[in-house]
Amino acid sequence: MKTIGLIGGMSWESSLLYYQIINQRVKERLGGHHSAKSLMFSVDFQEIKTLQDQGKWDEATKIMIESAQKLESGGADLIVICTNTMHKMAKEVEESISMPLLHIADATANEIVKDGNKKVALLGTAFTMEQDFYKGRLIEKFGLDVIVPNEAERMIIHDIIYQELCLGIINEKSRQSYIKIINRLSQQGAEAIILGCTEITLLISPDDCHIPVYDTTRLHAESAVDYALSEG
Repeated sequence: MKTIGLIGGMSWESSLLYYQIINQRVKERLGGHHSAKSLMFSVDFQEIKTLQDQGKWDEATKIMIESAQKLESGGADLIVICTNTMHKMAKEVEESISMPLLHIADATANEIVKDGNKKVALLGTAFTMEQDFYKGRLIEKFGLDVIVPNEAERMIIHDIIYQELCLGIINEKSRQSYIKIINRLSQQGAEAIILGCTEITLLISPDDCHIPVYDTTRLHAESAVDYALSEG
């Protein structure tokens, strides 16, 4: 079993899910008392959030690179960034280490393609929904047709993530707001929904939607285990 290196803390609420899902997956695969070999470097999310808000992505990239290098020095065999938004600097992080980085968009898109879905709606932070680092990968590498909510809806989704979910606040009114947005995206032709922020799974489940839901947190964590248990 390879050792999974996790860059966490963005937020710790979703990093907790990663740890849980990874160990559940190992138990499913191996049985008995097996659990995952893993290391986590958890950053101070307030520091990251401030840099995001100020657009200081170069400084945020340095933190991510340093985190990955610490995990490599600690004995990790692969890296998982436990957040969608910070895959903005996935390329720079990957180039700074000598082990694989498992990209969250790839883990998600592989499932979407396998299921035969083509047109998908992406929910996430404003950075993820509006910038090209995530959507572009889904489009260019996997040939998906990606749509996002309108500007007002993107703000609602973004604010609920940062003001509620990252703080562990689960609000039924916010759930209904998300469901309303999802239903409208479905009317626009979306065949499936990507929960493209690792906290959204705290609020929205497949039972809330009448079209398929792809939980990036679960798919990413499970792909890390499958890689860790693979040979070679």
